[in-house]
Amino acid sequence: MRYAATHKQATRERLLDSSRAIAKRRGFDGSGVDALMQAVGLSGGAFYSHFGSKAELFATLVERELEHSAALLGQAAGPPPAGRTAAAARSQLARSLKRYLSHAHAQQPEAGCALPALGAEIARAGPAVRTGVEQSLRQLQQQWAGALAGDGDTAWALLSQCVGALMLARVVQSDRTRHEILAANRRVALAAAAGPGDAASSPA
Repeated sequence: MRYAATHKQATRERLLDSSRAIAKRRGFDGSGVDALMQAVGLSGGAFYSHFGSKAELFATLVERELEHSAALLGQAAGPPPAGRTAAAARSQLARSLKRYLSHAHAQQPEAGCALPALGAEIARAGPAVRTGVEQSLRQLQQQWAGALAGDGDTAWALLSQCVGALMLARVVQSDRTRHEILAANRRVALAAAAGPGDAASSPA
């Protein structure tokens, strides 16, 4: 049976989409090739027509997930362009913080940021993967520093706090404790992101 020229690319995209959800929900290292392929209705043997190795798939997933994570953490944050005030930049950063440190984000790892879900596995990956992650984090930190009047230290601290808080919220069993962790971190993060007289410091 002959397939359209776009069939292989479409299958590859389906594999990437399903693998990213499986990896963030169950972990990548523990997900076998057969299970990843079965999620898109194919046999494990077909995997190698799309990727040379499981490590290559992981590297591709991380690259794509970094774009997704940057959108969650950095959307609209950064130095205010012409016509945009510093207060507006902080307000947009505050919205990113609220969105990231939300109960819905904690409850849906497959649709959220990959850093809390795959951070330990990224740390064990090769230099190319970790270098890509580092570059992405530095770009995000610079965006946040721009929204914080050049305060790079606070930008790093807030970024680390967001990722750590979400990971901690996911390891606890009770919703009560999860809510407490997220609410406490929202209050602290929003206060750190707020300027003088800024309403961003109010609890979410």
